[in-house]
Amino acid sequence: MNTTQQNLQQKLDLPPIEQIGMVVTDIDAAMAAYEPLFGPWTLMEVDVDDADYRGKTETCRIKMAFGYSGELEIELIELVSGNSPHREFLDRGLSGMHHIRYRVEDIDAQVEAATAIGYKPIWSKRFSADSAFCYMEKAGDPLLIEFYQRP
Repeated sequence: MNTTQQNLQQKLDLPPIEQIGMVVTDIDAAMAAYEPLFGPWTLMEVDVDDADYRGKTETCRIKMAFGYSGELEIELIELVSGNSPHREFLDRGLSGMHHIRYRVEDIDAQVEAATAIGYKPIWSKRFSADSAFCYMEKAGDPLLIEFYQRP
């Protein structure tokens, strides 16, 4: 763990990283390439409806594949359609490691604490009173952090 990550975890009193998210252009090829490291994969295609994305309500469709390295979940994401942080990443000509996820008990408190140290929420959705996600960015850092709350 690098010093920046260590400081972030200490400042925000975060649990260990639960997931590493990687954006790919071809999920089938990525699953085949990473199968020896993180497979077998669980694949799904979902719509993320009515999420707040940079102050606008947006919907996107993504394919996701989930594998593991021990307890660490590895998520492959292929954007099918719509606007999301994944499109921004691809539009910058990037692919690969995109975000790290922390599972938290109180997403609102974590977002507030992260905002206080320079992070900005860019993509979020509340599914119920106790289930939500929020992606956050910090100027100058290409890696996003995701807070995820669920029962």
